[in-house]
Amino acid sequence: MSETTAETLQHRFDGPEDAPVLVIGPSLGTTWHMWDRQVPELARHWRVFRYDLPGHGGAPAHPAPSVADLADRLLATLDGLGVQRFGYAGCSIGGAVGADLALRHPHRVASLALVASSPRFGTADEFRRRGVIVRTNGLEPMARTAPERWFTPGFAAAQPAIVEWAVQMVRTTDPGCYIAACEALAAFDVRAHLGRIGVPTLVLVGAEDQVTGPAEARTLVAGIPDARLALVPGASHLAPVEQPAAVCDLLLTHFSTAWQDAPAAIPATAPLVPGPATEATPFAPVAEIAAAPVLPEAAGPERDDRHQQGAKVRREVLGDVHVDAVTASADAFTEDFQELVTRYAWGEVWSRDGLDRRTRSCVTLTALVASGRLEGLAAHTRAALRNGLTPAEIKEVLLHSAVYCGIPAAGAAFDIARSVIQEETTPPT
Repeated sequence: MSETTAETLQHRFDGPEDAPVLVIGPSLGTTWHMWDRQVPELARHWRVFRYDLPGHGGAPAHPAPSVADLADRLLATLDGLGVQRFGYAGCSIGGAVGADLALRHPHRVASLALVASSPRFGTADEFRRRGVIVRTNGLEPMARTAPERWFTPGFAAAQPAIVEWAVQMVRTTDPGCYIAACEALAAFDVRAHLGRIGVPTLVLVGAEDQVTGPAEARTLVAGIPDARLALVPGASHLAPVEQPAAVCDLLLTHFSTAWQDAPAAIPATAPLVPGPATEATPFAPVAEIAAAPVLPEAAGPERDDRHQQGAKVRREVLGDVHVDAVTASADAFTEDFQELVTRYAWGEVWSRDGLDRRTRSCVTLTALVASGRLEGLAAHTRAALRNGLTPAEIKEVLLHSAVYCGIPAAGAAFDIARSVIQEETTPPT
């Protein structure tokens, strides 16, 4: 096990020191052990580098606020080890890291495999609510529901030891790092940039994945030039655990045949073309080449930066559902008002550096109570939870406002906030 800092990642190597480096990344809530079944065979051909996400698998708890930050930490780790060019395979958020690397550092990536991944993971609202649930209830709700997200029902019933292993991985994750990873996934969206990924890419997905399933995989294949799609039958989200032989054979084939030569100016730590793979273990056909659908025409000219920033912050704080509803209800009479709110309230005041979002939520809740404008309190209670306030802290804000703004207004605010908090923090059944 490696020593790490806030700028690097916990990691390990397997395989010959003189072989090309193959980096493999984990899914949210897992450790590098999710790849244990693939490593012995992969390490015959590559020097396999595995890493843990911050706060996962006993790694130091240095939360990473974005996928790009995770990718930067990975590169800093590899730089410290003298690794310049590598193949990359990642599962779920590990796949997001790979896509980010291929977009921002294409000269470092020789070949890419995106496993159970997506150009956008669900909706931002879903992941920010998951963060609220963990902040309020801890990781037990996520641990309890992990098996149904990760495995097919038949596999979970037949492999209780693996299910328990999966649950324990989540339970031992640092909650703050898990929440930060949820925020990173909420903000991740590379749909508009897929066409710039120029490295050989395999998109691999479990046929029964309900988290990032075949539809998301086909979006990746449609957007990434010459990408190939592999569907693995009998597998859900953690396909490398559920169907280890099939996933291993697909990775062997891809990285043995699609390893792109490095540009002459980029030094490599080892020869860049691995030796031939051994004969694959027989399994049912799993590869499928997806036809690229006709993509919609590009949008018209973008609005100014202040409006774009305001729209971004407004969605991050209030959520897509709320903003979409407001936008849908706007008409010719109210659209200028919505433009004003987006540009000045969200693009200027909420975007200033002088106060963090937690503090701005405290001020906003108090102002709504003081002014009696309680029609906005539900939305801003949800926003406060997204911005990191706990239910106990929201209660203190409302108690404080009762002293200075009046008991009746605060009492009505308590009723509204209680209902929202119960809705937002109740774990899924």
